[in-house]
Amino acid sequence: MPELPEVEVVRRGLDRWVGGRTITAAEVLHPRAVRRHPAGAEDFAARLRGVPVAAPCRRGKYLWLPLGDDHALLAHLGMSGQLLVQPARTPDEKHLRVRISFADAAGGELRFVDQRTFGGLSLHPLLADGLPDVIAHIARDPLDPEFDEDAFHAALRRKRTTVKRALLDQSLISGVGNIYADEALWRTGLHYERPTATLTRPLTAGLVAEVRAVMTQALAVGGTSFDSLYVNVNGESGYFDRSLDVYGREGLPCRRCATPVRRSPWMNRSSYFCPACQRPPRARRV
Repeated sequence: MPELPEVEVVRRGLDRWVGGRTITAAEVLHPRAVRRHPAGAEDFAARLRGVPVAAPCRRGKYLWLPLGDDHALLAHLGMSGQLLVQPARTPDEKHLRVRISFADAAGGELRFVDQRTFGGLSLHPLLADGLPDVIAHIARDPLDPEFDEDAFHAALRRKRTTVKRALLDQSLISGVGNIYADEALWRTGLHYERPTATLTRPLTAGLVAEVRAVMTQALAVGGTSFDSLYVNVNGESGYFDRSLDVYGREGLPCRRCATPVRRSPWMNRSSYFCPACQRPPRARRV
């Protein structure tokens, strides 16, 4: 699943091409793309007709279009979902799942393309704070001006888990996934299995600062794209993968100390780390 920088790149593109327009029609080409909308594909399409779209919003990895009826069109990109803005006469993509047309022809149509069909679109009521109801539990992300570092540190100390698990817990801090967690931990010199109860306030502050820094740098170059699946609304890939310090670099020298980078299986994923710069926590004495 794309992480905060990749989703923010898409949000900015949608803000330019979709925000402020009115939907004239929606066509669901594959019912699985709207499976999170319990009323089904026909109801989904009908409820979008004639609805104005406000400025796109994001919290962490979640992206939505506020609609004029106090609802939101929530996009879950999954492993391969793409939101593309295409001229109406552009040939359909092989894995086109939903097409949304607008009242004017200024910026083409919005297309949801999803090769693996893990993602989808759905409609949800907006709460008073502007969040779709299904993501009310999602924490603020570290690029949010209202992100509370003190509250995050206190939550880490209470959680009694390990630091990477905490970074990927979207109820504690949103937007961080496997790639940027590994990058921030390497920059901070923390092992992914470091217990959160051992983090001091300065360590937490340093970790949050590095999460912000790596995400900001990734955002500046369009995010991280290892293949053609993660693209912006114009179908262009980001290239932060060229700047990754540890993720995906198993066996290559650490950019800080030249020790070969290691990869360890972790929660059905992988953790990349430097065994010299990121010492594993000491085993507790029984």
